[in-house]
Amino acid sequence: MPGSHAMEEYALSFWIYMGVMSVFVGGAMKKILASHISAAPSLLVWLGLLLVLERLCSLCLPALLGLAVLCAACCLVSGRSSAAQTLSAEGKAVFITGCDSGFGKAAALQLDALGFEVFASVLDPAGSGATELRRRCSPRLTVLRMDITKPQEVQDALHCTRARLGPQGLWGLVNNAGICVNFGDAELSLMSNYRGCMEVNFFGTLNVTKTFLPLVRQAKGRIVTVSSPSGEQPFPCLAAYGASKAALNLFINTLRHELEPWGVKVSTILPSSYKTGQSSNLAYWEQQNKQLIQSLSPSLLEEYGEEYLLETMELFKAYSETANEDFSPVINTISEALLSPRPQVRYYADDCCGWTFGLVSASCS
Repeated sequence: MPGSHAMEEYALSFWIYMGVMSVFVGGAMKKILASHISAAPSLLVWLGLLLVLERLCSLCLPALLGLAVLCAACCLVSGRSSAAQTLSAEGKAVFITGCDSGFGKAAALQLDALGFEVFASVLDPAGSGATELRRRCSPRLTVLRMDITKPQEVQDALHCTRARLGPQGLWGLVNNAGICVNFGDAELSLMSNYRGCMEVNFFGTLNVTKTFLPLVRQAKGRIVTVSSPSGEQPFPCLAAYGASKAALNLFINTLRHELEPWGVKVSTILPSSYKTGQSSNLAYWEQQNKQLIQSLSPSLLEEYGEEYLLETMELFKAYSETANEDFSPVINTISEALLSPRPQVRYYADDCCGWTFGLVSASCS
C-alpha cells in the first residue's frame, strides 16, 4: 500500500535525523549545560534546530536532503560559537599556585607566552622547575616562594604581588596546587592521610582564595581552580583525596554564586588521568604502601591480607603507567577560562572529548 510505504519512509527519515542529531547535538549540549546560565542563548539556538528537525520530518523530505540541511545548520551554529573573540592577555596579571612541576609549570609557560604578567608560586625557588621558568619565560614572570599551607608565606606572596600590580588588580587566580598522599581503602587510610589532603587541597586553597580575592574583585577577574573528578564521583581507594576535592568543589561552587554580583567569573577544571607530581613517582608510592602496612593493626592487616594491599598497589602502578603525559588539554582549558568572554562553569579536560575519567586523579601537582 502506498500509505504504508510513505509511513516507512517517514519513520526511516525520522530515525536517521534523530541519530544524526544525537551525534551533532549531544557533545554541544553537554558543553552548553556545563557553561551554566551564560549558555542560555546557545541553548535556545539548539532547541530551534530541534524544531526545524521536527518540521523536516513532518514534510517527509528525502533523508539525504534533510541530513544535508541539518548538517549545514549545525556547522553554522558551531562555527559562530567557535569564532567568539577571546579577550586580550595584554595588561592582565595572573597568580598560579603549584608551579614547581606539572600543570602549574606548564600553565605558567603558556600564559607567559600569551602575554600575561605571571606570578608563579613554588615550594622551592632554587629547584629545577623554578629555574626552568626563569630561563624560558619573559621578564614579566615573577617566581615566588609559597607553601599554601603556611599563612605567613601566603601573606608575603600577597604583599609582593600587590606591590607589583599597582591599581590594576589581579585578573586571574589559578588554584592548581594539590596533593594525593595515599592510595588505599577508606578503612585502611590513616587519619593523617585525610588531614594531609584536607590541609592542602581544601584549607590551603581556601586560604589562598580568600587572601587574593580582594585583588581579583578589584579587576573583576577570574578564579580558575584545578580540581578532580574524584570530588564528584566515588573512586575506590581515593577516599581521602576525593573527600578533600569534594569539599573544594562545594566551596568553589558556592563562591561562584556569591561573586557573580561583583563581576568575577569562577570556573572549575576537572582533568582525567595525567602524569603529574607524585602520581608517576612509583618509588614514592611503594614507600607509602610500606608505611601503610606497618601502621595497620595486626587484626586489620590479617582481615584484609597483605596480598590484597600489594594487589592494590600493582593496580595503581598499572593506571599510573597509562596516564597521559600531554598536559595541553588541561592548559588550554585554563587559558580559555581566563580569556573567554563567557567561560564555562566547569571544564572536563580530557584527551577524549572530555568525558572519560581515569582512575588516577590529575591534580596531584
